[in-house]
Amino acid sequence: MPQQTIKDLLNKQKIVESMLHNQPMPRHDLVEGLVHKQHLVELHKFLTPLAASDISDILAALSLEDAKLLWKQVDEEKIEDILWEIPDDLASQLVGAREPRSGKGQISAFELVNGRLRRVTIVNRKDLQDIHPIWIDLLETSKAERNSIGKHFGLELPDPDELTDLEASARFYVEENDEIHLHANFLLDREGDSRSVPVALIIHTDILFTVRNQELPVFRLQRLRARNQPGYVSDCKDVLLDLFGADVEYSADSLEDVYTTLGQVSRKVLSETISDAEAAGILADIAEEEDLNGRIRSNILDTQRMISFLMRGKFLSQDQVGDAKEILRNIESLNSHTAFLFDKINFLMDATVGFININQNQRIGVLTTISIVFMPINVVAGIGGMSEFSMMTHAIPWPLAYGGFILSMAVIGWLTYIALQWFGQRRGNLTASRAKV
Repeated sequence: MPQQTIKDLLNKQKIVESMLHNQPMPRHDLVEGLVHKQHLVELHKFLTPLAASDISDILAALSLEDAKLLWKQVDEEKIEDILWEIPDDLASQLVGAREPRSGKGQISAFELVNGRLRRVTIVNRKDLQDIHPIWIDLLETSKAERNSIGKHFGLELPDPDELTDLEASARFYVEENDEIHLHANFLLDREGDSRSVPVALIIHTDILFTVRNQELPVFRLQRLRARNQPGYVSDCKDVLLDLFGADVEYSADSLEDVYTTLGQVSRKVLSETISDAEAAGILADIAEEEDLNGRIRSNILDTQRMISFLMRGKFLSQDQVGDAKEILRNIESLNSHTAFLFDKINFLMDATVGFININQNQRIGVLTTISIVFMPINVVAGIGGMSEFSMMTHAIPWPLAYGGFILSMAVIGWLTYIALQWFGQRRGNLTASRAKV
């Protein structure tokens, strides 16, 4: 274990430095300083690969003197995460009054004030005191920050990216302490970048905790509505339902964009001619919209299951059940739209592939015509290359003989081409007459 290893290492270093201190030798102070620096390098080398949580456990297990010595060897980029992990009394002894501050992540707490959500940005642990939030949102937070927030409120906050491999049935459940856990996917639809973002949602002691590693338009919309509309939410479950409802609305907007894109693709597909390059671009657009449509369908079905779970578990009030049913009705209407879009995508895909086949058939027809035109010419050329032709034309000057021979090959090729054109026109006229009948 790292704790025992670091204790053994410190004890060994103390023994060596004690023996060296009592040993008479020339330049005693210089040698003792070099050995001490070597020991510090050894400690730093050991600490470098360790995570902030492991280092905090080691610091908590050491004496204050050893903890101060070890603290000086900690990398600067790990200090803030370690301060979130270690106890307050140990932190004050190591760094004084300095408080841990959030790094690149963002922690926001929302209190209900006069029917509106009031946002409190959590920068350090002191900001958690004297607040009564109904919603805490953690965006791109480190493990140390999640652990510190979880310890303060008495729960464990997971990393949402580590929950993506869970089975669908394991993404919503109730813990023994009545914590409600929901692991949902929210849609992020940007130009050229559409994907599902996992979000962990936990209800604990009437507080909704949302943990995510990506900013989402749905959360911005929810914050805006709850801040500007009094009475929009009354508790944490209202916030949860509104997040799901906003995600359904956002999915509907994305479906409208799919309609618009497929309409543009339809006009291209239904034009008279499509080149292979245009067909390749159309297929790429269709594939992208099919992927987005499938992701929307998957996300709204996931939301449907989450809401059904909340209703079956009787976690919602009567008014909230009405809101949940309205969200489910919206999801049902979106399901029919996604099914229609799948049919339209399949039609456009088949039509585009059909145009590609037509272009290939046209090229094959040209190659067939060329091969037929040159087939009798090849036969004549084979005869002309035989020794009997030279014997038959030995009395004729060779420029004249071979010039006439080349001219005859050109005439034969031209007559063959005229014959192919006549047969083609005749077959077209027969097809047109049959169509009129």
